[in-house]
Amino acid sequence: MPSPSPVPSAAPHPAPHSAAELVRAVQGGETTPAALLDAARARAEAARGLNALISLNDGAEQQAAAVQARLNAGELLPLAGLPIVIKDNLNLTGMRTTCASRMLEQYVSPYTATAVQRLLDAGAVVVGKANMDEFAMGSSGESSAFGPTLNPWDISRVTGGTSSGSAAAVAAGLVSVSLGSDTGGSVRQPAALCGVYGLKPTYGRVSRYGLVAHASSLDQIGPLARSAADLALLMNVIAGHDPRDATSLDAPPAFVAGTPEDLRGLRVGVITESLGGNTAGVSAVLESTLDALRGAGATVGEVSLPALKHAIATYYLISMPEASSNLARYDGMVYGLRGEGNDVGSSMTRTRERGFGREVQRRIMIGTYALSSGYYDAYYSKATRVRRLIANEFSAAFGQFDVLVTPTSPFPAFRLGEKMDDPLTMYAADVDTVAINLAGLPALSVPAGFEEVDGKRLPVGIQFIAPTLQDELLVRIAGGLEGIGAVRAEVAPGL
Repeated sequence: MPSPSPVPSAAPHPAPHSAAELVRAVQGGETTPAALLDAARARAEAARGLNALISLNDGAEQQAAAVQARLNAGELLPLAGLPIVIKDNLNLTGMRTTCASRMLEQYVSPYTATAVQRLLDAGAVVVGKANMDEFAMGSSGESSAFGPTLNPWDISRVTGGTSSGSAAAVAAGLVSVSLGSDTGGSVRQPAALCGVYGLKPTYGRVSRYGLVAHASSLDQIGPLARSAADLALLMNVIAGHDPRDATSLDAPPAFVAGTPEDLRGLRVGVITESLGGNTAGVSAVLESTLDALRGAGATVGEVSLPALKHAIATYYLISMPEASSNLARYDGMVYGLRGEGNDVGSSMTRTRERGFGREVQRRIMIGTYALSSGYYDAYYSKATRVRRLIANEFSAAFGQFDVLVTPTSPFPAFRLGEKMDDPLTMYAADVDTVAINLAGLPALSVPAGFEEVDGKRLPVGIQFIAPTLQDELLVRIAGGLEGIGAVRAEVAPGL
């Protein structure tokens, strides 16, 4: 996209309806895929200053025309004409896949990710690729080589990361739904800070084929949306076994948005370790959500998971070594940026100096160190054992409760640049999310309220965690909470 311009006070085109409403309108002949695409592009242009998108899809018109032809031929398409944004670490044939890095700035993908192909097969139209933290490494959306994504609730603040553009695009009304990826909270944390829903599925529930790898044992593709029904709509399309992904699970999706009846008798466990360190506003929103659950007939108790105090250290001692291994392929020899040197070694060094940003370089160096001779057993190997301990504690907790609850983030969106020079403080922003990826569990952030900071209403997300393969339960709970008015995603004001 062109360089960002100031965000206008109001977009000239109304925000989209829900994804389900748009699909029904297309299926009923009330509008067309081309008209929905034009409107989405107009909204994206009006909100260019958010820097939510890296690229627009030049092939979108052909996609819309193909969907219309299929509809004319009588096909029933579950996502007929639906405009969608995908994170720029998901491959789509003929489009750049930059991962928000100079290393891949000119890389054009020769193939399409399975999850994206399933969207296209269902009739969706890809409007563009969303901005993100470089190679999905960050917690704020600020490490992108193309500049930070701005939070549509307050453009002086971060969106959260790493699926920053995916969250901002939905929150600002550019599109109704988007795809992100979640390695340690990268769908849920920006969803919380932008006031939308973000689902991290069970590891293996959605194929990772065509997702550029960050940490392969942790990565998972997930949807962002403004309603539980729209989450269900997307998950019923993208989930399911894929023979091209060896970690893919054979678990056919059956997602529906629930009703208040789904909350009756629900056993909810609040993780004790998540109750400290939250802002007053986050604590108030959590208590309000728990009160709503009690009022709807759920039982609420506390459960302690002592190993969670090691989750941040464990996560980074696993994710950084895996990232170091995965990013070793970017050496300037086969594809991507190439730095010239007098020999192969100097060329590789210059390639990686020029191509990788500061945060990516930091993680590669720490990860390589943790895997080096003499340190593997002390760091990476020990972290894998603690990972199993964390997973076992979650399993024991689910013997008492149907779902577990924490804040998604201990604070609302912080100011741009506030944590950039303090990586340890930045990493701690993921304190409530990383353990879920370590255990491979599904988790959903719901937009549960707001905290007022400096005169601005900033969204607060509450996270629900379910046992393995109980992803559908999370979406039913979200629908039930919507039904009693306890959660709601709003389009950010003025956009």
